[in-house]
Amino acid sequence: MIKCIIVEDEVLAQHVIQSHVQQTGKFELVGTCSNALEAKEVLDKKEVDLIFLDIQLPGMSGLNFLRTLATPPLVVLTTAYPEYALESYEFNVIDYLLKPISFERFSKAVNKIVDGRLFTQKESIEQAGHIFIKSNNKFFKVNFSEIIYIEGMKDYLKIYTAEYRLVTHQTMSEMEKILPSKQFMRVHKSYIVALAYVRSVSGNSIETQKGTIPIGNVYKDNMMNFVVRK
Repeated sequence: MIKCIIVEDEVLAQHVIQSHVQQTGKFELVGTCSNALEAKEVLDKKEVDLIFLDIQLPGMSGLNFLRTLATPPLVVLTTAYPEYALESYEFNVIDYLLKPISFERFSKAVNKIVDGRLFTQKESIEQAGHIFIKSNNKFFKVNFSEIIYIEGMKDYLKIYTAEYRLVTHQTMSEMEKILPSKQFMRVHKSYIVALAYVRSVSGNSIETQKGTIPIGNVYKDNMMNFVVRK
């Protein structure tokens, strides 16, 4: 099922969208948020494929919230103000729903996903085989096959390849959601390793061609299961 969240500060509008989501039978609602801060917390903790996002939110608008996300999920914008429609196209949103939102109009928007005409962002990225990383005001194309490991430092990441290292403003949780799970594994709160570059595992450490990285206790079982399977 498609995992979605609702970001909407009006209680009545929340209930309407929740009802529409339930009626489709194609979505798993994993969170309902009243503002951008709550939404960011959910995105950091859970896998989300789609956001139903109100534009007029307290504190930070929905559009400004999207600007803060390095890798946003698919988005359906909701608003009572049609004048925002043109600006919304900057974000390549799926659709733009005007309140009050009828079930017929809601269905037309989400059927673009349900019918398979759109992939979730992660599926699209996995098929492409690469991501673009912003570093030093440039976007660098990085193939998954090039990445050896990733080191996290609060809201920044160091991405190591055989030839270079990139530093980007992104969290480990955000990156973990993007990377193909068959190729990468979180092995520590501060490290993600490319499984193809694991040379050896000893105790609480992994040897790669770029050096040794630690294994956190809570991640050790997953790594050992990988070793046993191999």
